[in-house]
Amino acid sequence: MNSTIGKILNGLIVVIFALAGYFFVQVLMKGDEAIVNEQGAGIVGPFVYYATALFLVTAGITLLFSLLGLFKKPEALKKTLLSLVLFGIVIAICYNVADDGAVRDVLGQVIEGGEQGTNSKLVSTGIWITLILGAVAIASIVFGGVKSALK
Repeated sequence: MNSTIGKILNGLIVVIFALAGYFFVQVLMKGDEAIVNEQGAGIVGPFVYYATALFLVTAGITLLFSLLGLFKKPEALKKTLLSLVLFGIVIAICYNVADDGAVRDVLGQVIEGGEQGTNSKLVSTGIWITLILGAVAIASIVFGGVKSALK
C-alpha cells in the first residue's frame, strides 16, 4: 500500500514540476520586454494562477494534517489552544497600545501616504507584536542558555 501511495505522490511531483517548468520556459522565451510591453504577454497570468493554486492546495493540506495531528493528541491540542489564547491577548494589548496617528518623518512632516486611521493603527499593531514576540524569543534563548550552563 505504501509503495502505491509513494508512486502516486512521485507521479504528482513530476506533473507539478513539469507544469512549473513549462511556465518557466514560456516566460523565458517571451523575454522581459515582451512581457512588460504586452502586460504579461499571455503567460504570466496563468503562471501566477498556477502558483497561487499550488500554494493554496499546499497550505490546505498542511492545515488539514496539522489539525488531524492535534485532534489525535488532546494534550497537544490544549497547549495549542493555550498558545492561541496567549497570542490573542498579545494582539489585543498591542492593538490598544498602537497609535493611529499619521506617520511623520524626523522633521515632523506627514509622510506621503502616511495618513492616520485604521491602516496606520494596524501597521503599528504589527510593529508592536513583532517587538513583543522578538523580546520573548530573545528572553527564551537567554533563559535556555543560562539554564543549560547551570546544569
